[in-house]
Amino acid sequence: MSSDTEQFQQEKRRSLFFLSILCFALADVRDGLGPFLGVFLQSEGWTPDTIGFVASLGGFAGMAAAVPAGAFADATRHKRFFLAAASGSIVFLSLLVLCMPHPAATLFSQVMQGIMAASIAPLLSGITLGMAGFRNFPARLGRNEAWNHAGNASTALAAGILGYFWGITAAFAVMAVMGILAIYCVLHIRPGHIDYHTARGAAQPPAEAEFRSPLTKTAYKGNPALLCFGLILLFFHLGNAALLPLLGQAAVARFGVNPASYTAGTILVAQCIMIPASLLTAKSAQRYGYGPALWCALAALPLRGLIACFWASPWSILPVQILDGVGAGILGVATPGIAARLLQGTGHVNAGLGFAMTLQGIGAALSASYGGLFAHHIGFQWAFLALGGASVIALAVLTAGRRIPSLRAALGTSQA
Repeated sequence: MSSDTEQFQQEKRRSLFFLSILCFALADVRDGLGPFLGVFLQSEGWTPDTIGFVASLGGFAGMAAAVPAGAFADATRHKRFFLAAASGSIVFLSLLVLCMPHPAATLFSQVMQGIMAASIAPLLSGITLGMAGFRNFPARLGRNEAWNHAGNASTALAAGILGYFWGITAAFAVMAVMGILAIYCVLHIRPGHIDYHTARGAAQPPAEAEFRSPLTKTAYKGNPALLCFGLILLFFHLGNAALLPLLGQAAVARFGVNPASYTAGTILVAQCIMIPASLLTAKSAQRYGYGPALWCALAALPLRGLIACFWASPWSILPVQILDGVGAGILGVATPGIAARLLQGTGHVNAGLGFAMTLQGIGAALSASYGGLFAHHIGFQWAFLALGGASVIALAVLTAGRRIPSLRAALGTSQA
């Protein structure tokens, strides 16, 4: 190996290190305040259904932006800059809610956060694919998600400890620090280490593909496998997205737990499970494909709903969030991995990922209103059952979708 090649590999390993730390930092930035927002607004006198509607509007904004954001990620060479800009914007918008928890300001913040968050996933996926290539993509996704969940666990622990002494606003301070770290890391990934041809999954020579807009052909149109996979994500996230925030609100209402510490605890339990789940999913995908892991992820959610419904105790958080860690850890790796396999060679991997995440966003956006209405009008127990039942539909869609050859191949092993 020549000295130039060795130096290049050393520099690329340094860029990959910054990619890992970027995933660590984005964990607390990408989702905004997450469940902390619900308990914060609850302390300001908001009702569960009102919180749910505001969160749903933010989710719908992200849903509408997902495909254009994915297409933009395919087209641009300036992925690092736009990822840094999106991260900084989310931090600013979250701080806006802290300073002005007025309905109009909160609504504006959630809508804009939804748009910014929708751009992060395809930009990060494109950078990762461009650095790792298709062959190493599953393994790199596993490492990305492991760092992501380590970041979630660390920031949840920090927010819980600080929140015990200074209240729920400590979560905002932790998020601001992670935002600064994310911007620092993304700007230290060298552009030369990203293959922008591979980053969009193009099969044609770079000279032909480089400047063609992804919007000139819609790889997701007429693709039943991608549509089926998107519907699976829709129904899963219809049940999943609101379960943790409602569990935190129920514990505060029923048992008078400290909202900041308890919410941080719910996140911490799940994130500690997601780290090994992500790494095991990456290894499993290379040997057995994504199919077995996807089945496990979808089956975990109904069990969470049943436990949350029938075990009225603050300690129910342990099994509920252990199962959450299994499901989320798997899907964090499987979602971009399956999308990349379905669209490999089209040059529109990130646009297709955006399409799948649009359907995922529909489910996540409806989840807060869906669960919040049950909780407000019937009770938290029925809300947990309704949320868990949504994943049963996802399992049915997956069973039917395996008849589609391209989806069956994407869920199986790949030699690419």
